[in-house]
Amino acid sequence: MKTERDLSLPAMLVTVLLWASAFVAIRALGDTFSPGSLTLGRLVVGALALTLIVRPGRVPLPRGRPLQLIVLYGVIWFGAYNIALNAAERDLDAGTTALIVNIGPALIALLAGFIFKEGFPKPLLIGIGVAFAGVVLIAVSTDRGSSSVDTASTAGVLLCLAAALFYAIGALAQKPALKHVDPAMSVWLGCLVGLVVCLPFAPALVRELGDASGHDLLWLAYLGIFPTAIGFTTWSYALQRITAGQAASTTYLAPAVATLISWAVLDEVPAALAFVGGALCLTGVAITRLRPRRRVPQTG
Repeated sequence: MKTERDLSLPAMLVTVLLWASAFVAIRALGDTFSPGSLTLGRLVVGALALTLIVRPGRVPLPRGRPLQLIVLYGVIWFGAYNIALNAAERDLDAGTTALIVNIGPALIALLAGFIFKEGFPKPLLIGIGVAFAGVVLIAVSTDRGSSSVDTASTAGVLLCLAAALFYAIGALAQKPALKHVDPAMSVWLGCLVGLVVCLPFAPALVRELGDASGHDLLWLAYLGIFPTAIGFTTWSYALQRITAGQAASTTYLAPAVATLISWAVLDEVPAALAFVGGALCLTGVAITRLRPRRRVPQTG
């Protein structure tokens, strides 16, 4: 009998790459779209793309508690999180935003230990500590030289902290919902809920689309199709198969990847110490994936 191959690690690596690129895309669009309209535009594109994948009507829609959980993370994660994140990136560079938001995985891992009884295995705690040390190094590495980005903004930092909290709540609500809903379906429904929540921003979106360049429209399409439709689906696939703590800790890689992408695309140059922090993030994630050795009983 064949068993399904576990592709959770490759799926999470795709998620990390796409979510890291989202920070850069949002930064690139910050001068064209307001936070609410950018969220709505992203969700419209994402929902349309996912409709082609999910093909609604082939499977029954969830009801009861699973539907309640979907509504919860649709409002909190797809709606509130994105608005807070978009607003934060008007003041902060992509790499710094990513590292502050990635306080979220620590919140997820710790809360999941209580809520889902996932426990606190030693590799998870050690890996989180090492990865978080890398995040701190990236945070303190900001060089205010002429080629670097000034990231000082109290409002931006507070918005990032709010986004991290929304991220944690959304992920913890999605985990139990995935017991009843297909990963792609869960993302499609979350997009639709977030879209409805953001409908008050529709007039602003229509107005700002009229002023957007072709380059801006391509960034918006990318943001909706890749980080949203594909990135959230690969995340959901992995989350369905591994613990919330393991899935969340893997996203500690996002700040390092976002920093490199923003350097290449937006010319936001990181300080040298940021690369050391990125290496620590990689090491920490590797540690969280370790499994304790099972003791083999000795035979006399």
